[in-house]
Amino acid sequence: MQGHKINGYIIMPNHVHVMITFVQTDISINTIVGNGKRFMAYAIVERLEKMGATEILAQLAKRVEPGRLAKNKQHDVWELSFDWKLCTSEAFMKQKLDYYHMNPCRGKWCLVASPVDYVHSSAYFYQTGKQGIYPVFNYREVVDMVFKKE
Repeated sequence: MQGHKINGYIIMPNHVHVMITFVQTDISINTIVGNGKRFMAYAIVERLEKMGATEILAQLAKRVEPGRLAKNKQHDVWELSFDWKLCTSEAFMKQKLDYYHMNPCRGKWCLVASPVDYVHSSAYFYQTGKQGIYPVFNYREVVDMVFKKE
């Protein structure tokens, strides 16, 4: 991730939350996130093709705007925008991670009884200290740190 650190995440059926510590760079957050979404979309489409998920691929193809079709875009996996918040305190970071981790346990989802049981989340790391399927850099270690590009 070019020096950036993922501090926490949750991958839900229809959305993703991620906390990232960015290195100092001249590249905007919009560009970094846009590039990340583009490469994830390629991987998602490739996996769907291997699975033979033609119905889902057809739905993603229908979402492509006409102007983007002209640029040879075949699938639209993500919404065109995203929402980000600057996390400037440990308390705010913990609040956000707690919100992420409780997502699959409440509301319309109720996918698991406990956050630690949801594999597409950093909750397992924060509750056990062991990395899950996606590696995480503990948010407590980045408070007051300055990440510089090497």
